[in-house]
Amino acid sequence: MLLLVKISPRMSRKVAIPEVPESVEELQNILKEKLELQGSFTLQYEDSDFNNALCNLIDIHDLPPERAILHILWDETSPLVQQESASVGSESSLDTASLSSGESLQSPSAFIRNHPRSVSEWPSPFSIPSFSYDVELKLRKGSEAYEQTKKGITLTRDMKMDILDKIAHAVFEVKAYPDQDQIESVASALISRHPCLREPGSETGYDGWKTSIKYKLGNYRSKLRQAGCTEVSINQKKRGSEDDGTSPSLKRAKRGEINHVPDHPENYNDDSLEDERLVLVEEFKKKNKNVALIKQKMELTFSLRRREIVELQPMVSEVLERWPALFCEAEIREEFYRITNKNLMDNFKEALDQHTWRLLRLYRARRTAFSSEMEQVLNSLDQETSDITAHRQTAALKGLPLYLRDSHQKLFRNCLDTDPEVEQTKGLTVGILTVLEDDDSRAPQSVVSVAVVVEEEIVLQDLPDLPTAFAYLFGLIYALNLKYPKDLRYTFETVQKVFMELGTDLSARVRSLKNKLLQ
Repeated sequence: MLLLVKISPRMSRKVAIPEVPESVEELQNILKEKLELQGSFTLQYEDSDFNNALCNLIDIHDLPPERAILHILWDETSPLVQQESASVGSESSLDTASLSSGESLQSPSAFIRNHPRSVSEWPSPFSIPSFSYDVELKLRKGSEAYEQTKKGITLTRDMKMDILDKIAHAVFEVKAYPDQDQIESVASALISRHPCLREPGSETGYDGWKTSIKYKLGNYRSKLRQAGCTEVSINQKKRGSEDDGTSPSLKRAKRGEINHVPDHPENYNDDSLEDERLVLVEEFKKKNKNVALIKQKMELTFSLRRREIVELQPMVSEVLERWPALFCEAEIREEFYRITNKNLMDNFKEALDQHTWRLLRLYRARRTAFSSEMEQVLNSLDQETSDITAHRQTAALKGLPLYLRDSHQKLFRNCLDTDPEVEQTKGLTVGILTVLEDDDSRAPQSVVSVAVVVEEEIVLQDLPDLPTAFAYLFGLIYALNLKYPKDLRYTFETVQKVFMELGTDLSARVRSLKNKLLQ
């Protein structure tokens, strides 16, 4: 069963549960666990029989069996309602609220996000913001006249500046560095909403607007850079640096990240967040760790951590030393959500369930066209008789780099438990290590451990299976801002854009695979 849960007007989460709960109370408990909610609330659902009107969920059988949209109606005593009440009349909001030292550790992370963005995909069509009242009035009158005369209005400088300023602000709230296609979608949406702004003599009607929006965004980023906005200031060229004639690579979101390098929470700076980091490290060293405190400090120090990782690009060993909690399974999931606003495990497993059968069908249809490794993957699957679903998913993932002509050996590696660890991970930049029992008398050999390797270091081990390890490896690539290895770029692009739906600009090879999966 698939649910879209609207936690607040600014936050929605997708939740997949295996079957319909037996009662409303059980559903509430499931949502509290999966979404880490605190406080009491009532559930409402959109009733399709009454034009999606909201109805209180009293009987679980009123809920549609496969897909449903739920709204959470918080009680007055809940943390969310109290926080929203405290922010009335100020510029703070749910998504930008920061943690103070006196806040309760019981507040769920969904209520204390430090980063401002919550839109995980570029909106289509783009929502054009409202302009000042006088500009809106002139545009409305102009569009009414345009319907009859097909003549646009003459814009004054002030009107155009107001339009471009509002649009630049709206675009930045979604993405700091939109690509050309996204800027074009904004210009197209502008003349669709206000036809009187269509440019005569232009093939599209918005070529000039596209150029103006592009340059206005550049100017807006310059203003934000001067104001200290971290996301753009990390791309500021240092005075006195050598100019070799080549433009430096911008440290910007390129893989669907919506919170790439956020600003610090209110009332915090580098020094105060560094103090919080030290508290976090000391707590993580303890045998009996305070999980709630670790989660709180990781949430609070997100902006400091992202700036270090994106701007300084440290080695993984350095990140492991400074941010050891980042390599816990729970925090990998949390960090991925902070960056992309998507649930790592739920989205990955749902996509894998959806595509496994089709992938295996493609592998079998062309098994003779591939190397012997694909034959081994399929033969190994054919020999399995227990837990066939898990083995099918493993085979689907192992065959993916082979089908896409990537390097299978640089992603998946097997070794024996008696092999030295240095030999086990040697040459593995990012990959999954399956440790097998060194027992010649047993065939097939039993799996001792499944581990995730980054920069020849085992950073996560004792995972239950290869699909789980693959999901955490993908999460770590985002958390550590790692580039896709050249020999595996199509494999990870498929996971990013087809499985996780983070981005739509597909390479020809991945687009071909996606089309075959959707046939």
